[in-house]
Amino acid sequence: MSKDNKEKKGFIAEFKEFALRGNVMDMAVGIVIGAAFSAIINSLVNDIIMPVIGLLTGNVNLAKLAIQLGPNNAITYGAFLAAIINFILVALVLFLIIKFFNKLRNEKKEAAGPSELDVLTEIRDLLKDKK
Repeated sequence: MSKDNKEKKGFIAEFKEFALRGNVMDMAVGIVIGAAFSAIINSLVNDIIMPVIGLLTGNVNLAKLAIQLGPNNAITYGAFLAAIINFILVALVLFLIIKFFNKLRNEKKEAAGPSELDVLTEIRDLLKDKK
């Protein structure tokens, strides 16, 4: 087998190991779920929040607000406002999800009982008292 062929097989094997590693698969699932979640947030902002804001501002469609710079150019700051609201909602929901999972993780640690260090310390103290 030639050196190039051996390097190629090594590269392919290395890539296969990387691609099938658990972290990469978890990341891929997270990206797919994140894309779907983004679509949900966009719909929430565009179809629910923006119409309510428009109603509160006198039926103004905020997403269509723009400053005309010329016949074919405009600064669409309403779309920018919608993007900011999207970002804030995504950040809020992610914060709440992470907070929830951290709470579950902490409850699981507390339910697991004493740590190995705590048990060893207790054994050490018992042995000292025995002397």
